[in-house]
Amino acid sequence: MPLIYADVNDELIIKRLQGDLKSKQHLENLGFVVGSNIRIISKIGENFIIRVKDSRVAVSRELASKIFI
Repeated sequence: MPLIYADVNDELIIKRLQGDLKSKQHLENLGFVVGSNIRIISKIGENFIIRVKDSRVAVSRELASKIFI
């Protein structure tokens, strides 16, 4: 299931990343690695604030749709 369909405050595990090589590398550089625990802090318009490895990261809906949980 894509991350965009998850609820705020759910504890989630990344199952896979989808998209072209550039998008996958960008997500990995932000800390989104398969097997990592993440949590959606909030959804603000088309943007998501996500806790990844004790950091908060803002991603667009487009990027969030490439993260599968």
